[in-house]
Amino acid sequence: MKKKVSIGVDVGGSHISSVAYSVDEKRLLPQTLAEGKVDNKKPADEIIFTWARTISETIEKVKPHEIGGIGFAMPGPFDYFNGIALFQQMTNKYENLYGVNVGREISKALGLGENIPVRFINDAAAFAIGESIAGSAAAVSRCLAITLGTGFGSSFIKDQMPVVSGATVPPEGMVYHLPFEKGVADDYFSTRGLLGRYFEQTGTHLPGVKELAEKAPYDAVAQELFYDLGTKLGIFLKPWVQKFGVQVLVIGGNISNAFNLFGESLVEVYAESGINLSIKISDLNETASMIGAALLSDDDYYNNVKSILNS
Repeated sequence: MKKKVSIGVDVGGSHISSVAYSVDEKRLLPQTLAEGKVDNKKPADEIIFTWARTISETIEKVKPHEIGGIGFAMPGPFDYFNGIALFQQMTNKYENLYGVNVGREISKALGLGENIPVRFINDAAAFAIGESIAGSAAAVSRCLAITLGTGFGSSFIKDQMPVVSGATVPPEGMVYHLPFEKGVADDYFSTRGLLGRYFEQTGTHLPGVKELAEKAPYDAVAQELFYDLGTKLGIFLKPWVQKFGVQVLVIGGNISNAFNLFGESLVEVYAESGINLSIKISDLNETASMIGAALLSDDDYYNNVKSILNS
């Protein structure tokens, strides 16, 4: 008898990763991991082809398992319920996919039967779900998972389900658009924000956060920027941490690799306020997103989560 697996897919701005998740055993099958590079400026059909090619590599590795479905952890803007891309010029990625029914095109490219669903969820929510099930927040009921990188992603989780409304969370469970200093949080708690502030103070352009972190041991400006990042991140999140009763704050994304440079100041904010909060760096990263996406093939789970998919 074939064992059922789901394919979890993580879509980034320049890459795609896919892996099989055993529905029966509730575990990833790491030997099925496939990865591919993507040029997000290509025409829609070329992007779909690249995505399908990577996913097909995973599917080939899971035979003779039965494929129960494919779940995508997808950045926005996206119509998650209907599987339609809403990327536009302002998003500076995948704009040629605008209006494309990705679910239908992926099914066609892979030759999937109508009984194999292709479903979608916001990448930040998928990351948080994966962390709450198999990662740093698996032992608690309430967590906040954030990603610090190209953008500032967030998702509030209660009992392995995203919370997107109510007085204890910001609208849609997202914090990136909330006002902060002279703009919004995404302007500050992101790669461009961190590198932009370094340029303002030094006149030097750096290619990434890795290079900024490498300067920190001998560069006072870099040191101060990371310390400031931790302090202000703690202050910014503090009201929501308290309202939601967050037990674990999980941090992922490229900037999390520099936690040794901003973690101390972040922890200080909550210690000084007497808030009992565990702060953990994700060990799973995009694997957490693929786990969260793979769960969408479970009809029971999907029926519970689909009402919030466009959040």
